[in-house]
Amino acid sequence: MGSRIRQTMDDDLEESHEINVTPFIDVILVLLIIFMVAAPLATVDVNVDLPGSTATPAPRPETPLFLTLKDDLTLAIGNETVPRQVFAATLDGRTKGDKQTRIFLRADKSVAYGDLMEAMNLLRGAGYLKIALVGLEAAPAGDAPAAAPGGAAGP
Repeated sequence: MGSRIRQTMDDDLEESHEINVTPFIDVILVLLIIFMVAAPLATVDVNVDLPGSTATPAPRPETPLFLTLKDDLTLAIGNETVPRQVFAATLDGRTKGDKQTRIFLRADKSVAYGDLMEAMNLLRGAGYLKIALVGLEAAPAGDAPAAAPGGAAGP
């Protein structure tokens, strides 16, 4: 068994016209791992049925703090459910005591107005006065089809 080494007259290396894709594949795999780690952090795990709003959406801060009032009237800060007895202490821990932090309040569609006001009073009692209400984006009222008189939907 012998092998032959290609010999040329000069000592120059021969050009290779093949594309080396190994660095490209390495970069793609690193990006895939980064996205696999970051994707679960970007999602919200609290299931809530938000009402729609036709207001112009405001820009979202980099790290918003969500307070969720679920349909069973339990409160959740971020993704963790918090009992009302330790609500203020937990909120202070999440904001590091900064009472100027804007709290994004979202409530299920089925929650009564009085219960929503009670949650806002809990925030006020804890010293947080900057509250932003969260809703789903909906089409403006001018884009909706006109309803027939008497509230009927037409023929």
